[in-house]
This record gives sequence, C-alpha cells and structure tokens, in this order.
Amino acid sequence: GWCPLSPTGAQTTQLLVEPQWRPAVLWDQVTLTCQGLGTSGATTWYKDGRRWWEGPDHFTVTTSGTYMCDRPGTGLSDAVTVLNDRVVLQVSPRMLLEGDTLTLRCRV
Repeated sequence: GWCPLSPTGAQTTQLLVEPQWRPAVLWDQVTLTCQGLGTSGATTWYKDGRRWWEGPDHFTVTTSGTYMCDRPGTGLSDAVTVLNDRVVLQVSPRMLLEGDTLTLRCRV
C-alpha cells in the first residue's frame, strides 16, 4: 500500500475522511479511516481532545465533534472536525494553486 512520508522521512498517522468535502458534515454519513503502522485493532480514537475508545481502523461518525486517531509507531493524526450545522459552505479538498478554479457547495 501507499504510505505518505513526513518531511523527516518517518511514517505518520493519517486520518482519511469520506466523503472528502470540507468541512465534513454529520448528515453526509462521514466515515473516518485511520492509516498507519500496527494492526487495525490497535487504533486509539480521540474525540474533542479526550481519549474516546479503542477499536477498528474505521467507523461511521454518529455525533459531531473533533476527531483524531493514534496508531502504534506513527503517533497521533491531524484533527478532523465533523459539523452538524444547518447550513455549510464546503470546498473540495484537492490542492489548489493561485488562479485555479474553486468549486464551492452550499449545503442546507
């Protein structure tokens, strides 16, 4: 599989979000997947800055909040916030350069 590298060359924990539009919204049935070293049963999940549970490497979010995951040997992922707002302006997560066309979605 593909393993992204940090600037120092060490593997890092990645928290993937599906669907990929940002910000993530609860009513999109968001799935979070934690990628890193170790077995899938060794994933520690954090919600709103607190240790939440240990479980599989992916799950479907049922409550809004800020999520992170931790995998043995690669550490804590970046945080992902899942909103439950009534109106959300979303953007595609792809890398953008100055002059690129940007697609926005207003979700109600």
